[in-house]
This record gives sequence, structure tokens and C-alpha cells, in this order.
Amino acid sequence: MDVFAFHGSFSMWKDVAGIAGNIFAFGLFISPMPTFRRILRNKSTEQFSGLPYIYSLLNCLICLWYGSPFISQRNLMLVTVNSLGATFQLCYIILFIMHTDKKNKMRMLVLLLVVFAVVGLIVAGSLQIPDKLTRWYFVGFLSCASLVSMFASPLFVINLVIRTKSVEFMPFYLSLSTFLLSGSFLLYGLFNSDAFVYTPNGIGTVLGIVQLSLYCYYHRSSIEEETKEPLIVSYV
Repeated sequence: MDVFAFHGSFSMWKDVAGIAGNIFAFGLFISPMPTFRRILRNKSTEQFSGLPYIYSLLNCLICLWYGSPFISQRNLMLVTVNSLGATFQLCYIILFIMHTDKKNKMRMLVLLLVVFAVVGLIVAGSLQIPDKLTRWYFVGFLSCASLVSMFASPLFVINLVIRTKSVEFMPFYLSLSTFLLSGSFLLYGLFNSDAFVYTPNGIGTVLGIVQLSLYCYYHRSSIEEETKEPLIVSYV
């Protein structure tokens, strides 16, 4: 009975971590809304890029397929979070296509078709693998690589912050949401003993800590610079 109680406790904490991850992910998914309010108001995408939404859709669809019962077991929270993410990204892409110029419209439509084609190939290809363990490894490595590359994107922002000594291009709440999301699914993966979940989210958690540390350091430095009074005031 103690063994069953132990596993039951792990399952409960796994669900708690997964629900928390879904909540933090929702905050992350709605973060582009101010951008799209501006796009709708101006009826133009201006200089905004639609590529992040294309890539996010691809990532969500791959991770959604990994979380499905066809590939892995006991990963309901992965299915819910990535279904929600894919829905949001698809809505953003449709709005972007509706309000961008003709050249970008065609480009985005082609990229969207490419995303569906790639995911279709992954789904069809993985279903051709008869051995369930091999299928799990195949899709697991793809989802892990997709997540790692997504979490690696903040490295450019981190480099920019260090180079400019400014946190202007690294919003605090976005960094915090990313950290909380990664941390939640790190715990979810650990409680579920799923290396394809806890490995990329572990990397995301570490990068989130780095981002928040840099924000605190450079934000405090900028405040100190602004409040520092000169020793000699010239009235000339």
C-alpha cells in the first residue's frame, strides 16, 4: 500500500505541475494580444514579423503529437497546453495574413502550408513505425529538439542585454512567464519520468533564471544611474 501511495502522490504532484504549466502558458499565449490590437486598429502589420507565430505553431503541433496516446502515455497536460497554444498561434497567423501586404500574405500562406505538410509527414511517418518504443524515441527527439531550439531563442536577447546594458528589449513579465512555464513542465516531466519533457524544460528554466538575473542586475543599475546626483552642478 505504501508503494501505491507513493506513486499516487507522484501522480498528484505531476497533475498539479501540469495544471500550473497550463495556466502560465495561457498567460504567455495571450501576450501578443496588444500587438494584434494595434494591427487591427491600424489595419496593417507594419514592421511586425509573422515568423514567430509560424514557428510556435509548428512547435505546438509537434509537442501535441508527442503528448497524444499514439506516442506517449499519461501526458494529458501536454495535449491540453499544446492544443491551446496551437489554437492561439493559428488565430494570430490568420489575423496576420488578413492584414499584411500581398507579398507577405503569400509568404505566410506558403509557410503555413509547409508547417501542416511537415507535421503531416511526422504523423504519417511515425505511425508507420510498428514498435511503440522506437516510435516514442523518434517523435520524442523531434519534440525535444523543437523545444530546445525555441528556448534557445532568448540567447539573442540575453546577448543584446549584456551588450547594451539595457533591459528595454527583455520585458520582465514575459521572462517571468517563460521561467514559470518551463519550471512547471520541468517538474511535470520529472514526476512523469519523461526525459523528453524535463530535458528541454530544464534548459528553459536555466535560461529563465539567467534572464531574470540579468533583468534585476541591469534594471537596478539603470535606476541607480538615473537617481545619481552630480557632485558639482553647473549653472553656466
